Amino acid sequence: MRRILSLGLILIGAMSAAASSRTDHPTPACSRVFFEADSFLVCRYDPQADAMRLMRRGADGRPGSLPEVAAALGAEAAHVRFAMNAGMYHPDHSPVGLYVAAGREEHPIERAEGVGNFYMRPNGVFWTDGAGTPHVDETEAYAARLPDAAWATQSGPLLLADGALHPAISANGPSRLIRNAVGIAGTKAFFVISETPVSFGRLARFFRDHLGCRDALYLYGTVSSLWSTDLARQDKRSDLGTFLVVLRR
Repeated sequence: MRRILSLGLILIGAMSAAASSRTDHPTPACSRVFFEADSFLVCRYDPQADAMRLMRRGADGRPGSLPEVAAALGAEAAHVRFAMNAGMYHPDHSPVGLYVAAGREEHPIERAEGVGNFYMRPNGVFWTDGAGTPHVDETEAYAARLPDAAWATQSGPLLLADGALHPAISANGPSRLIRNAVGIAGTKAFFVISETPVSFGRLARFFRDHLGCRDALYLYGTVSSLWSTDLARQDKRSDLGTFLVVLRR
């Protein structure tokens, strides 16, 4: 009996240590991946484990940078897994297109024609529903559906639509920038920022061929910035307009 009891205590201790290890060392949200000779940082959002919100620059000019996002979060900053710029903005830093925060539409959807990456049709909307499940929809499909979004940001172009690359994107065009985007695979979202200047085509293929995403939306280029606690990185660029923040539940 003593031997059985001893073995039982050892087993309980081992299980407790394993549980403690999982708690103390959660699976990293962000990691580095190489694809077609370029380096990408990939940050995963899982609504089962994470909470997500959008933030944007206010009338007081803050937050306009990732360090200011951290300051605005206060004590909640300790729970941040990663944050990233989350869409395009006007010179006054107001959003270009749809912006929904905590279920409230703060800027309407943009369906007009225009010039620039945002207006490369089809463009799209990244949004989450009340359960936190992420989605990427083509703009007109979103406008027709008018889902009850908790958080939403509009951008363009749509890199992938049901697995197909945007028709105006070449395989590896001459425009190479540091870029960031979001893709959907099942119930998870992958936020990606390149560490090297990349083309739209390579970025789109990375989402499709490496991450297994069917839909992906370009967020921005040149100003693309990341705060990752896993990677001990917090970019300091100070002229940003919108942000996405993912925290541990």
